[in-house]
Amino acid sequence: MSNEVYKEVLKFKNKYPATIAWRLKSHSAVVEKHLNPGEEVLYAFAAQKNETNIMFMNTTIVALTNRRLLFGTKRLLFGYFLTSITPDMFNDLSVSSGLIWGTVYIDTIKEFVTLTNVDKQALPEIETHITEYMMEEKKKYKNRDEDED
Repeated sequence: MSNEVYKEVLKFKNKYPATIAWRLKSHSAVVEKHLNPGEEVLYAFAAQKNETNIMFMNTTIVALTNRRLLFGTKRLLFGYFLTSITPDMFNDLSVSSGLIWGTVYIDTIKEFVTLTNVDKQALPEIETHITEYMMEEKKKYKNRDEDED
């Protein structure tokens, strides 16, 4: 295992230490396990996958790859959760900054993901990485659909 995801998450956590996140290595391993051949991690960060800031025991690792957005969470005793969002399923991303932490909202065709307890200084970086990538990828899908017509 190359620990590529873990290295990216550590860079993020060191740069934005106010982000609340636990067990980064085990959560990163979930994402790492599901990387496909030729898939590269472009950016990764940690957050809490919750509806509110007061719940802070659901750390998830978010990895932006050259193909999709992955969310990985290792359960405490056994098993894990993994969510994959491909560019064609992505609708919108918004951020909200509070007094200490920020929240990232990712809207997809099927679900609405809320990521809380993120260092508010990290919000512009997260928004830029994800939005820029998804906008470029959506252009490819649009061009592909026009070619099929």
